[in-house]
Amino acid sequence: MTAATRTGTVPDSPLPEKARPPGKTRTARRRTPGRTTNAGLWPYLLVAPTVVGAAYLLVYPLIRNVVISFQHFGLGELIRGGPDFAGWDNYREILSGDEFWAVVRRTFLWTAVNVSLIMVLSTLVALMLQRLGKRMRTVVMSGLVLAWATPQIAATTVFQWLFQSQLGVVNWLLVRLGFDSFAGYTWFAHGPATFTILVILVVWQSVPFAAITLHSALTTVPAEVFESARMDGASAARMFRSITLPMLRPIFGLVLCLEVIWVFRCFAQIWAISQGGPDDATTTLPIYAFQVAQSLHRYDLAGAASTITVLLLVAVLIAYFRQMFKQEAEL
Repeated sequence: MTAATRTGTVPDSPLPEKARPPGKTRTARRRTPGRTTNAGLWPYLLVAPTVVGAAYLLVYPLIRNVVISFQHFGLGELIRGGPDFAGWDNYREILSGDEFWAVVRRTFLWTAVNVSLIMVLSTLVALMLQRLGKRMRTVVMSGLVLAWATPQIAATTVFQWLFQSQLGVVNWLLVRLGFDSFAGYTWFAHGPATFTILVILVVWQSVPFAAITLHSALTTVPAEVFESARMDGASAARMFRSITLPMLRPIFGLVLCLEVIWVFRCFAQIWAISQGGPDDATTTLPIYAFQVAQSLHRYDLAGAASTITVLLLVAVLIAYFRQMFKQEAEL
């Protein structure tokens, strides 16, 4: 007898294929080239309609606008076609006018005022949401969502009613508070007053998105970090400056860039309330380009102004991104 027989053990030996239980047979499966190719192309086929739609709605109008800016394209060319090549003439005509540069300065002022107020107020609202209870936080966030979801023209119409000279609530409230000089005050007849109303409107519409986004980012910061800083005697301002802002710098940068883009190209609110007036006090670059195309039927000059607007916006964003990346590299 062998040692294996004496111990009662059977040496391991592979069973023949016929003796293997059903379902235990090993089969070598080969991947067909067609199946691999289809699996690799399927994600691209799913996103293809979105990419094509975005290219048609965004890229094509931009390219078409640039092409028109290098042509003599007026009302006649719009009807009969066949515009002539103009080279840089449209850009020279736009850039040589003092009115254009006044509009550029006003646009940068408009953007700086709105974006500054939006970022400050949205940050304060986000910090306030962190301190509220669950029920009150739900109420406040519901109000923010409703304000954000209000259509632009509907909100603009409401603001026109509020600041109406005779029946507006704002004038009535100011008179009741003792400011008798505001009785029958025509807000939309004065440039600074109209500019202020538009700033209030745009800030009111933009703060909800920024505040909710920043609040969502604040919830990702560990509470233990704040507890440790609070035990070390750090104030709320110091914790925000030394903990919250550095940790959420990318989110703050993203929100800031989005607000700059939205405010810089703001059109519907300004056109619905003042159409750039009074005395061009609210004429920004998008309003100026539309006025040139609508009033003068100079679609070539409007195309040049629109192209310059896009280039200015891109230049501002590139400068900001370079500064942000430089600060992150120094950390």
